[in-house]
Amino acid sequence: MRHARRYLALAAAGALIAMAATDLLPLWLAAWYVVASVVAFALYGYDKRAARLGRWRTPERTLQLLAFAGGWPGALLGQSVFRHKHRKAAFQWVFALCVLANVCALAVLLRA
Repeated sequence: MRHARRYLALAAAGALIAMAATDLLPLWLAAWYVVASVVAFALYGYDKRAARLGRWRTPERTLQLLAFAGGWPGALLGQSVFRHKHRKAAFQWVFALCVLANVCALAVLLRA
């Protein structure tokens, strides 16, 4: 399953790049997805390190909102690379809903 997350994240990034290259996705929105994904990836790494060291953790709500805001490809990659939050069923359920909501919002935005 870990590799499935990695492949899905890379496929999503590829799809976003293809959409931006063919002008289906505005460049500013593609840039937003890149920035949100980089921030999400970094936060998963930071949170995993904080968990190991017993330090202050990033709230799950923050990770979920970032996924909802478009950082879900980076979050998926972070879950895979850092092996973080990938086994927590309740977190994954909300994460899946955030991804679905973001993809649906993107579809509505692009149809307008």
